[in-house]
Amino acid sequence: MEVYKAYGRTDVAYRRDIQPVKEITAKILLGDCKKVLKTLEDNSVDLIVTSPPYADSRSATYGGIKPDKYVEWFLPITAELLCVLKPSGTFILNIKEKVVDGERHTYVIELILEMRKQGWLWTEEFIWHKKNCYPGKWPNRFRDSWERLLQFNKSKQFNMYQEEVMVPVGDWAKTRLKNLSETDLKRDNSRVGSGFGKKIANWIGRNKAYPTNVLRLATECANKNHSAVFPEALPEWFMKLFTREGDWVLDPFMGSGTTVKVAQRMMRNSIGIEILKEYYDMTKSAVNEKEYLLLEGQAEYEPNRNKRSRKVC
Repeated sequence: MEVYKAYGRTDVAYRRDIQPVKEITAKILLGDCKKVLKTLEDNSVDLIVTSPPYADSRSATYGGIKPDKYVEWFLPITAELLCVLKPSGTFILNIKEKVVDGERHTYVIELILEMRKQGWLWTEEFIWHKKNCYPGKWPNRFRDSWERLLQFNKSKQFNMYQEEVMVPVGDWAKTRLKNLSETDLKRDNSRVGSGFGKKIANWIGRNKAYPTNVLRLATECANKNHSAVFPEALPEWFMKLFTREGDWVLDPFMGSGTTVKVAQRMMRNSIGIEILKEYYDMTKSAVNEKEYLLLEGQAEYEPNRNKRSRKVC
């Protein structure tokens, strides 16, 4: 077995058959995602996270899609996404209805129903609560401070790593668990017959809890190069929840490359598709297509028997 000198060590050597580095790939592709997606391998992506142009939005950059035409425009894209996503994968769609003639348009609801006909499962809906939304006043509604994060899957059995996004229990446990009643020590079933129940004593000794489906994140203010950028914490949270290191993440509406940059930082492979060359060039210059990361603790060491013994003075 061939051995080589270990990094900075002369008394040991590492085995060649142990890979000390990991290659992370970022594929940045230029073009209409409806066409580019056809070139990707079927069942190859673990997570899709994207925010397509909203109806009548980004007209200066993406032309704007009319609300009445939105479902017709987007369905061919979701058909291709259904092909490239693994059966164990997840699709997160950031989208929001707009107001037309004084009422909310129904194109998001219509899109969900049509995607279900394509074979998608509408598994869950997360809410992005924008903590720093812009203030304002309207005659018949309050300001928008949230957007939809729709979760779709191909199968009911998909990868999900809930422990990766657990949150601190909070200070309530310090006082609530100090003096437990008899009811707290046993399962207390719901009084309305829902079948749900709780046992407060189960929280003793725990410092983490599973989160809710509401993500409270500030909007991105630092990036002035794109008309609509979601915060890095948003794709990061879903990458933790639905992927492992080395998995593949896709953003078919890449924009300024937030998803790709976060994926690379988190040691996920990624694919970003962008129709505008300006944003394609921006991301291309900011992201390395190949990253080689040293894997600590992966190499196996053995004594370097060729080393000459050293006299100790």
